[in-house]
Amino acid sequence: MKYVLLIPLLATLFVANSYAQERIYRCGNEYTNTVPNAQTRGCKLVAGGNVTVVQGTRPAASTPARAAATSTAAPSGGQRVDAGEQKSRDSDARRILESELKKAEARQAELLKEYNNGEPEKIGGEARNYQKYLDRVAELKASLARNESDIAGIRRELGRVPAAAAAK
Repeated sequence: MKYVLLIPLLATLFVANSYAQERIYRCGNEYTNTVPNAQTRGCKLVAGGNVTVVQGTRPAASTPARAAATSTAAPSGGQRVDAGEQKSRDSDARRILESELKKAEARQAELLKEYNNGEPEKIGGEARNYQKYLDRVAELKASLARNESDIAGIRRELGRVPAAAAAK
């Protein structure tokens, strides 16, 4: 009885081995299973395990219209932007950063008011469930810290914008 179950198992193993992968050779970043080609190129045999190679997609060739639009929108590394355009970019960047700073400071004021020195007002079911209250307090404290670091980051960025743009 035991041998009857063993025969299909052996047949399955035999069939699986017939589909086994051939020897694979690595030639730099390329893989091949043709022995003559591998020998002439001096490729090395890959030992152990199966190799799966997935071909990547190649980037589409840019059309002349696309290349022209890209070069006018963002100059390449060697080209310079004229001083007037750079000043306008700097002033725009400063204006955006200042508005973001105002929003972050307003949000910080709201959070501080709601946090109430670590004792915010209980809302909803927090009167009956103290853990909910503690979770909300911890979340408020984390939000305060995160917003404070955001404000510090915006101030750092404002310090990096050239001073000439600040005069505008």
